[in-house]
Amino acid sequence: MKKTLITLLLIVLTAVELQAQQYEVKVVTSVESIVPNGLGRSRLISANAERDYKEFTTTQTEDDNSRNKSDRSDIRVKDFDETKLLNFYNLGGIRFQNIAANDALITSKINTMLAEGWDLAFVSSAVESDSGKDDGQGIFITRYIFKRLKQ
Repeated sequence: MKKTLITLLLIVLTAVELQAQQYEVKVVTSVESIVPNGLGRSRLISANAERDYKEFTTTQTEDDNSRNKSDRSDIRVKDFDETKLLNFYNLGGIRFQNIAANDALITSKINTMLAEGWDLAFVSSAVESDSGKDDGQGIFITRYIFKRLKQ
C-alpha cells in the first residue's frame, strides 16, 4: 500500500512539474506619458529577444560584496516591437480622445496575442504622477502578462 501511494505521489508530482514547464510567458508593457503639454513619449513595448536573468544575478552575503562581472549593456534588448501611443496631455490639458485611441491600439495588440494562442494571465499597473508645480514628469505604466503552451 505504501509503495502504491509513493508511486502515485511521484506520478502526480512529475505531471505537475511537466505541466509547469509547458508554458511560455510574454510581457507587453504600455508606457503612457502624463507629462503636461504633450511633451512626453508614450509607447507599447514588446521584446522579441530573450534574456536569462541568472546571467545578471548575484547573491549578496555579509562576507561577500562581489558584483556580477557582466556589463549592464549586455542586459539591453535591441530587438523589440515599439507601437506609438498618444500622450494623455496636450496644450489644452487631458485628451480623452488620446486615451480612447490608446485603448483601441492596446485592444488590437491584446486581440492579436489572443489570436496567436496567448492567454492574458495578469495585468499590473502603476503610476508616477506629477508631484507639484515644479515636477512636470510622470508616466502611467501597465504590464500585460500573457502565457501559452509551449509550441
